[in-house]
Amino acid sequence: MSIEFPVPFAKMSGTGNDFIVIDHRSPLVPPDEQPDFVSKVCRRMFSAGADGVIFIEASEKADFSWQFYNADGSVAEMCGNGARCAARFAHTQGIAGKNMSFETLAGIIEAEVLDDEEVSLLMTQPFDYRTELTVDLDGKTHELSFMNSGVPHAVLFMDEGAAIPVKKWGNEIRFHEMFQPAGTNVNFVQYLDDGGIRVRTYERGVEDETRACGTGAVAGAIFAAAGTKVESPVTVTTSGGEKLIIVFDLLENGTAKNVYLQGPARIIYIGQLTAEALK
Repeated sequence: MSIEFPVPFAKMSGTGNDFIVIDHRSPLVPPDEQPDFVSKVCRRMFSAGADGVIFIEASEKADFSWQFYNADGSVAEMCGNGARCAARFAHTQGIAGKNMSFETLAGIIEAEVLDDEEVSLLMTQPFDYRTELTVDLDGKTHELSFMNSGVPHAVLFMDEGAAIPVKKWGNEIRFHEMFQPAGTNVNFVQYLDDGGIRVRTYERGVEDETRACGTGAVAGAIFAAAGTKVESPVTVTTSGGEKLIIVFDLLENGTAKNVYLQGPARIIYIGQLTAEALK
């Protein structure tokens, strides 16, 4: 089987994280060709451009399943902003109702489409909490924490107003030996005067700062609450300036359960990818 062009798709944005979403219940791109297909269509200026690609597929356990790829063609277990986009896409296409569940490599995600563009997700249970880790950055030792909130996330708290070299430091931590072999996403968190937090994220697979990261917002919010600086629900301001709402039950040991991620999932345009998108 070869790729069947044209490939219909929706371009979607979840608080600035943008995705190409494809109804793949009738296969269009062979599995062995998907990584190369993704890395080429995600190129900005030369192709459609996106932070990742979502293939919506059939499921025997839930309303649908997905295959999620980062922009470089690598597979990711979970993506909070992408999951909201997948849920809204599935609802608008009649694949699922307003309340739905779908399979990811991180587990089954439950979602609810709240209105025209807001979607709430019940996230998988965070695990692998690690605290009081240290890393040397530009000659200074920084303390960081780590959890897997669907995908691995390191979290560093920074002073408000501090200059943060997100790409440089993010890259160093992402490939640090303590997080190998999988690597990690990296979040730089600042407390805001309004009681919320700002989260800037370096995403593995994109290898740069993205405009938002849902699972990173979850990790930052939980660690901020564990430090008694904020309480659920936590409003997270993303790099793109939009808001995510994180709701959870904080446990005495600093972990969390019943974690919800809420925010917009917008359909930007509908189109078709031709073979020239891969050139």
